Amino acid sequence: MVVDGAGEQPEGLLASLPALRLAQLRPERARILGFPTFAAYNLDETMAHTPENALRLLTQLVPPATAKARGEAADMQRLIDRQRGGFQLQPWDWQYYAEQVRAAQYALDEEQIKPYFELNRVLTDGLFYAAQRLYGLTFRERHDIPVYHPDVRVFEVFDADTSLGLFYADYYKRDNKNGGAWSSGFVGRNALMGTRPVIINNCNFTKPAEGQPALLTWDNVTTMFHEFGHGLSSLFNAAPYPRLAGNMPRDFTEVPSQFNEHWALDPEVFAHYARHYRTGAPMPAALVAKIRRTTTFDQGFATTEYLSAALLDMAWHTLSVDEHPTDVDSFETQALHRYGVDLAVVPPRYRTNYFSHIWSGGYSAGYWTYIWAEVIDADAYAWFLEHGGLKRENGQRFRDMILSRGGTGDMAQIYREFRGRDPEIGPLLANRGLTGGTR
Repeated sequence: MVVDGAGEQPEGLLASLPALRLAQLRPERARILGFPTFAAYNLDETMAHTPENALRLLTQLVPPATAKARGEAADMQRLIDRQRGGFQLQPWDWQYYAEQVRAAQYALDEEQIKPYFELNRVLTDGLFYAAQRLYGLTFRERHDIPVYHPDVRVFEVFDADTSLGLFYADYYKRDNKNGGAWSSGFVGRNALMGTRPVIINNCNFTKPAEGQPALLTWDNVTTMFHEFGHGLSSLFNAAPYPRLAGNMPRDFTEVPSQFNEHWALDPEVFAHYARHYRTGAPMPAALVAKIRRTTTFDQGFATTEYLSAALLDMAWHTLSVDEHPTDVDSFETQALHRYGVDLAVVPPRYRTNYFSHIWSGGYSAGYWTYIWAEVIDADAYAWFLEHGGLKRENGQRFRDMILSRGGTGDMAQIYREFRGRDPEIGPLLANRGLTGGTR
């Protein structure tokens, strides 16, 4: 997954200062610039606009997340009591017993599903198929364009008879290649100069032996859809000036990619690409059901530990110049209690003193943006389901009103124009299994 924009803030020497000193200096900077807190300063140009809006979202998610986490803890405690008993589940036990619960209740054998996820079929019958059905795009492989490695493939992207740009697919790992997965570009769209975008998606999948198929895990598949969403956003961006193209607020940057992930499990798209590489048979319904179930596994824990860290970030960065905590641990304890995320068995993903994202990683008062983007992408996909799903007119509306307009205005208002209202958290709760809803 790409995390765009990390490190943008000019922290300089501040990055090496202790947390307490940074927590004093940042409100002073905000006051000089006319803001009551550092969070107010840093959120002014985001979709949320104010710390109050960001906190409203986070605190709305706390009750369902912690309730689910307590239920997950109870499941593991019953497992402990059956196996050996005599002790209470502790944070350091969670992953060990969660894996046992996964094996018992959510068993998904990757070796069973990988034959249905052949890389080229996922690319052409999954990613490209969804893009064609939604946005009218076609993809033509180009063998006459030089590439920097034999594994790289190049596709020209067409909108009807108009060439939108080039898409490079670089999916296999190499010794001299960065790890992880990301979307980038060699050339950006420039309406002034008439240049078309040249986009690249990078992953690090294991290359198969000569003559063997490249079979993917489910995580690999969703990664491909995610990075392709970034690519589509770059291809469609119609900002009139290069400085605006792709210059989206941090809490919107991941929306196009996370939104595109939904089509990986959309019934029509999934049925089109998830076929056995030898026989062409569709994946059995029982396996599909298992994949759907695994998407909500352990989400009480995952959501709670994330919310704890995000709320801790906001607690530090909503301090005023007159507030001067003297002890990191006590401040942290009080903040977690105030927001209702002080579950002993589910500590924050990051504690204050090693929370590098917010002290030196450019996410000061910004760690909440991951879940904000997920609320929007889930809400947008829900709109599609309400209007018939994978339909050309739906895709065109999303392209025209959202994907092409990144960086051209207030993204909160732009989304409101598309949806007819502000985003709601219900679809996200259902996707994560935090309500009685189903995916």
